Amino acid sequence: MYTLYFAPGTAAMLTHLVLLECGVPYELKAVDLAAGEQRSDAYLALNPGGTVPTLIVDGAPHGETAALALLLTERHPEAGLAPAVGAPDRAVFLQWMFYLANTLQPGFRQWFYADEFVPDSAEAIAEAGRQRIEACWERIAAHLDNHGPHMLGETFSVVDLYVVMLMRWSRNMPRPATDWPSLAALATKVKARPSWKTLYEREQLSEWA
Repeated sequence: MYTLYFAPGTAAMLTHLVLLECGVPYELKAVDLAAGEQRSDAYLALNPGGTVPTLIVDGAPHGETAALALLLTERHPEAGLAPAVGAPDRAVFLQWMFYLANTLQPGFRQWFYADEFVPDSAEAIAEAGRQRIEACWERIAAHLDNHGPHMLGETFSVVDLYVVMLMRWSRNMPRPATDWPSLAALATKVKARPSWKTLYEREQLSEWA
């Protein structure tokens, strides 16, 4: 049994989706970000960064959404969400997982929380974030155009879940990810999966369903 500390619509979505795809038992514990619960002593004892998700695995807390996704695919290989170690497409899989975690996802922090960096330059930082995000969509769309329809070709994987979660975050941006046809097609595929529909029910989400 896993326990997932989450807030609806956050990076915890990826962990939640992977749990659902793996078909394993888990418990959800909501963290009220608006009330500052992520900064409480009790939560910081689990996740010193004060972020979500936190996943309790064998009684121990762990964080970082990309790391948790990799961990779950390793613990539940029967779900087929990642190439096995040594498989020909393992390198491509790892490349995209780290690209999303290290290049695309941080761009959203620039966009949404620009004033946390340099308050006097928030507008410029947000604009840099927007440009960074759109450049990432260009690169991912080009990859899908040449190697799709999924990020690993014909094979669905956790990378697709990660991409579409981040696509959702762009839904109200000046140029959302769905402006790229191959990305829009990938989102349609992922959003049709039972895991996406179940997550929306359990997290009580409605936007971009």
